[in-house]
Amino acid sequence: HIEMGKTPFEAALVGSREVSFTILSMTLSLVAVFIPIIFMGGVVGRMFAEFGLDLSVAIIISGIVSLTLTPMLCSRVLKAGDHRHRANFIVAAFNWAFGLVSRFYGWSVRASLSIQGLIILIAIATFGVSGYLYYTINKGFFPQEDIGIISASTVGPDDGSFTNMTDRQARLAEVVGKDPDVATLLSAVGGQSAGDESTGRMFLSLRDKSAGRTATADQVIQRLRKATSAVPDVKIYFQAIQSISLGAIQSRSQYQYTMQSADLGALRGYAPKLQAAMAAVPGVLDVNSDLQVNARSEYVTIDRDAAARLGVSPDAIRNLLYAAYGTAQVSTIYAPENTYQVILEADPKFARPGELLRHLTIRAANGSMIPLDSLAKVDTRNISLTVNHLSQLPSVTISFNLAPGMALGQASDAIAKAAHDMGLPATISTSFQGTAQLFQAALANQGVLLFAAMLVVYIVLGILYESFFHPLTILSGLPSAGIGALIALEVFHMDLSVIAMIGLVMLIGIVKKNSIMIVDFALERKTHGVSSREAIIEGAKLRFRPIMMTTFAAIFGVLPIALGSGAGSELRQPLGIAVVGGLLLSQLLTLYITPSVFMAFEWLSGERNLAKAGKRKPSAADDHGGAIGVPAE
Repeated sequence: HIEMGKTPFEAALVGSREVSFTILSMTLSLVAVFIPIIFMGGVVGRMFAEFGLDLSVAIIISGIVSLTLTPMLCSRVLKAGDHRHRANFIVAAFNWAFGLVSRFYGWSVRASLSIQGLIILIAIATFGVSGYLYYTINKGFFPQEDIGIISASTVGPDDGSFTNMTDRQARLAEVVGKDPDVATLLSAVGGQSAGDESTGRMFLSLRDKSAGRTATADQVIQRLRKATSAVPDVKIYFQAIQSISLGAIQSRSQYQYTMQSADLGALRGYAPKLQAAMAAVPGVLDVNSDLQVNARSEYVTIDRDAAARLGVSPDAIRNLLYAAYGTAQVSTIYAPENTYQVILEADPKFARPGELLRHLTIRAANGSMIPLDSLAKVDTRNISLTVNHLSQLPSVTISFNLAPGMALGQASDAIAKAAHDMGLPATISTSFQGTAQLFQAALANQGVLLFAAMLVVYIVLGILYESFFHPLTILSGLPSAGIGALIALEVFHMDLSVIAMIGLVMLIGIVKKNSIMIVDFALERKTHGVSSREAIIEGAKLRFRPIMMTTFAAIFGVLPIALGSGAGSELRQPLGIAVVGGLLLSQLLTLYITPSVFMAFEWLSGERNLAKAGKRKPSAADDHGGAIGVPAE
């Protein structure tokens, strides 16, 4: 408007009134996109409710600023005159190049309306292609991060002693500590419950990437798996620590699959078979279970007749065994700074099963010392260290990790198929737990989330435009954005995770602003007696520059997230990849799909009669005695 001769104040006033309805439509519809996120249930909903609320408030404030502060600044900062005459060489060259692109687009969009049927078929095809890509793409929960910390669970034989496990753990720690990317190592043996003497934990801190670490956490884990496999009689399971850790079940690996049954015998019989079947699934690693049924226990059976003849009571034998192999405190050492308990025990070399009773003697009633093995014998039996329960039913939890590039959705389907093919009895039920269970719940809600977002946007746009068809015109370009996002994720070997899904929802809000700009301008031009065809062509040409500006601003704004750098960048990267890929493809297609779909709905709704378009309120340009600003090229 300044180039058309108006003063900056008049140009700011007229220009702001021209785009006020466009800004209102874009703001309200963009806020509407995040309404489903705000009210989404489950753990994922609770995590991202604040995200949707923050963006909604920011968008509303941005819309208010665009309608108030920005026009005021334009009236004060912009100067009268032709800006092209004061442009430097770089700006002038850019304007010249952009002018060529703009004129080519104006010619091509007019030509595209000549093959409107083909464009409509392409638009319909985008729905099918986007649905196919969504169905076939690998589904994941949260991307694997590399924050430089690895945890490891060690497991020895079920009947291993604390001393033996300490020796095995020390050998593992020595091997792990030799890895060049391991900076610090914390190792511990034992746990909080009975039977944990044969287990241990390790926490590894890797060198910072800035300190020269080139291997990722997954690559370090692969090296450590190979190196620690040489240590006998102990297994170790690694997993990279994640910023977001969901699920209440603690296990040696990241994901869990649980079997439950009231028939404990059937449960213990089928659990090893299912564990073997899961281990055979390609891409599934570190398969292990919490079933501990291979422990051995020594049972001392007293010959009560012989003991009674010699005057030896069972309590005396029990006290003798406790003194030799228990934790009987016989004294206390008082030091200046601490006290120490003195524990009586037999030499550990006499704790072997064959010599358990041979070297112990007990006093008979006549005062003589009698070898204990003449009054009792030792039997070795297999026992279970623990019987785990879930929902009050005996359970066995089989945990597993995934190989790099293996999607959780693929693994879940393969494991469920393996369990089905085994023909488990009806008394055994199976289900994913922890992170895998939450993933399945989130996967079930993904399609509902996308549909709800588009439905809310359609309703809001329908209210604003008082039409059933114009919102469909605006939403017609969304499948192309989905295609671009899904192809970008496939190219960079990323899953459709929860983070990427949030990027798809954001795309719904970002992409539709292109169509809103064009459609709103075309409807405004129709109120001045312009035909639908010329109105949509003029709208596409005149809004081409702001569409390109806003799109590339969004691309460059999200590009740092897509490139990804720093600790934990893997968590955010799918969002950036999805948004950039969706914007690049949708930018090309919506510029041609929107005009053709607009004309198709104009024909279907019978609005070829310009009188029907006159229901729209006069524009701000009419109030100032001029048409919508169309600067000369």
